[in-house]
Amino acid sequence: MESPASHDPSIFSTEQKEYLLAFFAGVMQRDMRPFVGHTADGLLTDDPASSVANHAEPKEEMYYGTPVSDLSREELWKHEQNPLDIWDKLVAHAEEDRAPAAEDIFRFKFHGLFYVAPAQDSFMLRLRVPGGILTAHQMRGLAAMAEEWGSGRADLTTRANLQIREFQPKDIVRVLNRAQELGLTARGSGADNVRNITASPLTGIDRTELIDVSPFASALHHYILNSRDLYGLPRKFNVAFDSGGSVSVVADTNDIGFVAVRVGEGRSVPAGIYFRVLLCGITGHKQFASDCGLLLRPEQAVAMAAAMIRVFIDHGDRTDRKKARLKYLVDQWGVEKFVAETEKRLAFPLMRVAAEECEPRRPIDRTGHIGVHPQGQPGLHYVGVSVPVGRLPASQMRAVADIAEQFGSGELRLTVWQNLLIPNIPSHRLEVAIECLRAAALDCTAGAVLRGAVACTGNCGCRYAATDTKAHAVELANMLDARFKIDQPINLHVTGCTHSCAQHYVGDIGLLGTKVGGAEGYQVVIGGGSDLDQGLARELISSIAYHDLPPALESLFTAYMERRRPGEAFLDFSRRHSIDELQSFLAVKEPA
Repeated sequence: MESPASHDPSIFSTEQKEYLLAFFAGVMQRDMRPFVGHTADGLLTDDPASSVANHAEPKEEMYYGTPVSDLSREELWKHEQNPLDIWDKLVAHAEEDRAPAAEDIFRFKFHGLFYVAPAQDSFMLRLRVPGGILTAHQMRGLAAMAEEWGSGRADLTTRANLQIREFQPKDIVRVLNRAQELGLTARGSGADNVRNITASPLTGIDRTELIDVSPFASALHHYILNSRDLYGLPRKFNVAFDSGGSVSVVADTNDIGFVAVRVGEGRSVPAGIYFRVLLCGITGHKQFASDCGLLLRPEQAVAMAAAMIRVFIDHGDRTDRKKARLKYLVDQWGVEKFVAETEKRLAFPLMRVAAEECEPRRPIDRTGHIGVHPQGQPGLHYVGVSVPVGRLPASQMRAVADIAEQFGSGELRLTVWQNLLIPNIPSHRLEVAIECLRAAALDCTAGAVLRGAVACTGNCGCRYAATDTKAHAVELANMLDARFKIDQPINLHVTGCTHSCAQHYVGDIGLLGTKVGGAEGYQVVIGGGSDLDQGLARELISSIAYHDLPPALESLFTAYMERRRPGEAFLDFSRRHSIDELQSFLAVKEPA
């Protein structure tokens, strides 16, 4: 039977009450710890009434200072798997003879392999040829590759480089291994990498150059190949070395251009040969590289290039592919900040010297890449071979290799004008060498327009191109050369899309492929130039169907031949006339 005390607290004894009071006081004292919580804004608080659940999250993973969630698609692919670490995938795709998925199409470009479907259901291999210098042995080996596995020809590019097309997936590992056996590489020739390092094509043999720049191009090439951190930039990157000689490398269209200059006596620095540094050339975005106020001793140039590239790697935009070139970082920062950030990575101070303290650039021979010319070495000549829009069949690849070995030193030079040079031919052997070229259906002469014709791959091999650029460029050049006896150089640049691989804005005549009523057509620009003729071309025709273009150009050149001043180049003629005046010369008007 329960005690009444178990239901009535009033009948607890005094001793029981004291015990219970002491017990509950101890419990309360233990629970009176300082309170800490989080507000809705994520701040810490001591007020339980304002506290909410803890929403603090771990910091998001970063990739070159950018939150992973903000990365562009291509940057995310690089973050997920470094494209340099996919050799097993290349082997697997070759063994299974299959095309890669989208993310691996991008990664394969780091190895110089471009899957170019739907234009061609195959791969294109782009090599790296630093300074554009090849041996006859290498050219002969590439001809064999092109015949055995590819299209049977090579394409010479506007970066003094070489591409071979139509490799099947099953052959891609063989192709890469064979190139390496030839002493060549394709690593980093595509996607977000430093592209082929260019140099003046006559460097080392030019009678008028200030310094041989081939060692600098080679040194930077090999430094990049052996520096893993110099792969995977925010976007592609171009570097050129100009010797200050008679044939240009078009340094002002590069992200970085090193141009040799002479400083005379009585200046703020000792007399001698230096490099000036040009920054942010990207003519597809209507901008030439401009002098950034620096003067370098030649031995500093490669370190300077590496430092600038690393600043771009660390700070370039990885969220928007359209704003990821060097130009946009420098636009955001300004030149001074970019140079200051670069200087932090160098063990030597930079010299800030006005361009006016340097002697003016020497004249440029716009025809010097074609024909027979004396070298700086007495008794030797080089022959500039015409390769219309860069297409060189395997038979002709072997022919120029044989001629280079038999009559020269076994060396070949590629140029940014999509042709090649054979140097070091003795004077008494020139005539026979030229006859051998003609026997191979090659020539060291060409019409004024054909020798200056440059064209990108076009829609026969590139999914971006709207037009058959190479066929159109050759057809237009041959038509103009047959119709007119032009005695001044003319550059015709034909590009298939807005990527402007053929740099249409720097041509005397520039054509940008487009569709006109479903047919192939072009935007036409006029009066572009680089180096001493630097200037962006102006729009002449917004769009014109290709079949209407030949008569329009014929009419324009008729006006040039009839109205030009004595000895006036087409470039000067086009620039001294307004667009309205030039349009009045056209036989075919653009559609209303």
